[in-house]
Amino acid sequence: MARPQVSIHASQDGSLLNRQIALPAVFKAPIRPDVVHFVHSNIAKNHRQAYAVSKEAGHQTSAESWGTGRAVARIPRVRGGGTHRSGQGAYGNMCRSGRMFAPTKTWRKWHRRVNRKMRRYAICSAVAASALPALLMARGHKVEKVSEVPCVVEDGVESFSKTKQAVSLLKAINAYDDVEKAKESRKVRTGKGKMRNRRHVMRKGPLVIYKEDNGITRAFRNLPGVTLLNVTRLNLLHLAPGGHLGRFCIWTEGAFKALNEIYSSETLPRDIMKNADLTRIINSDEIQRVVRPTRSQKRPSIKKNPLKNINVMVRLNPYAKISKRAATLALLKRAKARAASV
Repeated sequence: MARPQVSIHASQDGSLLNRQIALPAVFKAPIRPDVVHFVHSNIAKNHRQAYAVSKEAGHQTSAESWGTGRAVARIPRVRGGGTHRSGQGAYGNMCRSGRMFAPTKTWRKWHRRVNRKMRRYAICSAVAASALPALLMARGHKVEKVSEVPCVVEDGVESFSKTKQAVSLLKAINAYDDVEKAKESRKVRTGKGKMRNRRHVMRKGPLVIYKEDNGITRAFRNLPGVTLLNVTRLNLLHLAPGGHLGRFCIWTEGAFKALNEIYSSETLPRDIMKNADLTRIINSDEIQRVVRPTRSQKRPSIKKNPLKNINVMVRLNPYAKISKRAATLALLKRAKARAASV
């Protein structure tokens, strides 16, 4: 069966062209959020810069323990006298002006190696997830008015060099709402980051994927929230920001066709299960016909005390019921005689 066809938008007015393009095989790859999250969390560590406290911090004083016999702790203490500082504990992580516990070092393991096949699997899953409107909207993208996802535009957009051309195209294909969403979300970052040259945060907008840069990067780079990627260098950090699937992608026609060359159907990851509905498989007639019937489980009986439970005593001694009845009647008879004598 042929794969479904995807419509192509004109680069000038955004109208749908008469021709269509076949959906690349990579969009049929299995969507694995667990693989994507694992790969993303590891490769995101590869652009960190090393940091550490000064190796002299907390030790820039002359201190020595007073030893035993003076009824004080054996922590090193500052030498001298005539000041508050003399006699104070030093060096230890529990001391004021002491070093931290296990001071950080620049030779920490900052970077992570991820297998090439796993990285490729994650990118394929992220590309496949970008074709599901439900995942896009769950991620927060404004794609309700977009006619179709994946959204494909003809190659003329790669020659755009002005931002107003990019804005008019996004408005024509009803994708500009996502840019507006990103623009309105810009706010001051919480925490220390605002002091470290990352003062503002903003939501993600559309991801524009092209094949040839004939000016397209200059046209789209100033739009808030918009990211540009070359199809030969797809990056999971942009395809699934935060490790969450469903980035809204706008493809150029050339980039869309190149997916079949980069991710051919022979090299794509395969589903572990064709049908993941395990309950339906187990309850199907084919499976139930060959499995053994359910065994009735016999619950272990609880041992009861015959001296307290008459029914258990009767099972052990059938005469116990008669003797107990006789004892009860004799008790009632004595009580009645005692009442008559009085």
